[in-house]
Parts: sequence; structure tokens; C-alpha cells
Amino acid sequence: MSIFKKGRIAIGVVAVGAVVALAGCASGDPTAPETASGGDSGDAIVVGSFAFPESEILGEIYAQALEAQGFDVSTKFNIGPRQQTIPALQDGSINLIPEYNGNLLAYYDTEYTERTTEDVDGALGDAVAKDDLVVYKSAEAEDKDAYVVTKEFADANGLKAIGDLTKVEPFSLGANPQFGELGYGIPGLKSVYKVNDVTFVPIEDFGGPDTVKALTDDTVQVADIYTTSPDIKSKDLVVLDDPENLISAQNVIPLLSSKIASDELEKALDAVSAKLTTDDLIDLRERVEGEEKASANTAAKDWLEKAGLL
Repeated sequence: MSIFKKGRIAIGVVAVGAVVALAGCASGDPTAPETASGGDSGDAIVVGSFAFPESEILGEIYAQALEAQGFDVSTKFNIGPRQQTIPALQDGSINLIPEYNGNLLAYYDTEYTERTTEDVDGALGDAVAKDDLVVYKSAEAEDKDAYVVTKEFADANGLKAIGDLTKVEPFSLGANPQFGELGYGIPGLKSVYKVNDVTFVPIEDFGGPDTVKALTDDTVQVADIYTTSPDIKSKDLVVLDDPENLISAQNVIPLLSSKIASDELEKALDAVSAKLTTDDLIDLRERVEGEEKASANTAAKDWLEKAGLL
């Protein structure tokens, strides 16, 4: 098995600390066939989402952007992992969902070796076509694992990239227990960046509050924290650059049924992808998951207005 096997194949893992759904569906079964007007015409867009807040925010962005362009849109959010969303796309329960290109490729090929956005996107089109699905352009926005340090530690030791960690060996690194064996974790840190003297500290919350606390109180000096975590900004943390692409691309990308694919739909979704950044996702998550507790609907609407898409 390649050391680069992506560990976050089950999308629910992306935000284990925040999988509580923000809004339920009217139907008891979130994947029940759509009955809204136009449901049998092939023209209605049914936007789904995974069962965590960021995905619902992205689903709202897609839905509202398409409504603004005159599409007939409804939503079925908080469905579950890919083992549920891919069949839902195939049976027409939904026909569009915001995805992550690397994790999606890993669903189809657990041994994939593509690392960059361009390469992952290039392989993804053929992979999803097997299920009669289509992807359009991916966004700059990424939600992926990252090697993170405090700004104080980075400034004191001249740390900008993962390879710079050789300057501070030995050090402790906090991450989910699987990180000790994953290709982009401890084994990759050693083989790709030649960082060898690392004490691994397993922390169960996948980059959540316990991991952040361990980093900020210096229990660990480096941590695996996802790039859209609001703590990146609120705790003034530094994401180390990854010039060797140890961690594969995880760009936001629209996945849809080929039955609804059209030039007009592609243009509308490409316009969203062209504007959406990782910083935007951090800010959106902070609004929804932080003290404000804004609804995904409101946060999405405000972002679309600011981006000139409403």
C-alpha cells in the first residue's frame, strides 16, 4: 500500500468534533426521492450535504447561487458519509453535492498517488464517470490535514515549511491515533521531509479543542489541524507550507449527476468555485460554529452577496 494513502476517506471524519447537524430535513429519510415540482423533469436541482456544518454551508452556497441564476432548487442536507451520498446521487434522491477532490478520489481508488490539485482533478473525472457522475472546476478552498504550529514557535525558530521542522528536533507532535501510521503522517514526515526525531502524542479529537489546547499550552509543539478550523485564525496559528505535497489536495469541488449536467449549470458552479477560498471557509465556519451561531443559510447568503454572486 502506498504511504500516501489518504486517511480521511470517510468524510464524517473531517469534522468529528462538529458532526451535529445544524438543520434537519422535513422528511424522516433524508435520501427519500424528491417530490418537489419538476422532480421528474430532470430540470430540478436537489443539493445534498454531508452531516457536518461546513458541508451544509457549502450546500447552501451552491443552492442559493443556483437559485439566483433561475434554477429550480431544493435541498436535502445532513445525509451522511459517501457510502450514503454516492448512492443518493445515483438514485436521484439528490443530484448535486459539495465534495472534496482528494477524499472523493480516495473513495474510488484507495491507492491513488496524485497529490496536486491539478493531478487530483485530472484523475477524478474518469473515476466518477464510472457512476454516471460529473465534477466541475474545484475551488481554491481546501479543508485538509496540515502541520500547524503556534506563531510564537514559528517566529522563534524560523519555521515556514514542514521541512523546517528539522531545525527543532526533537519535538512532540499531536494528532489523531491513526496519524502515526498514515502516509502523510509520521512515516511521510520521515521519508519525505527527513524529520526523524519526533515523539508522537495521540489525541482523539481529530484536530479539535483538545489538540489545539495541547498545541497552545506547549504539550506538543506541532499538531495536525484541518486548514478550515476557526482556531487557525482565532488562536493565531501557522500552517506550515508543504512544497513536496506530502498531503494531497482536498479542494472543494461540485459533484453532480450527469443527468443534470449543462453548460449553464457548469458556468454557475464555476463562478462559485472561482471565488471560494480557504480563508472564506474559516470565516464561514466561525460564524456558524462560533459564538454568533449564524445559520448556514444566513452565512451562505452573506458570503454570496459579498462575492457578487447574488
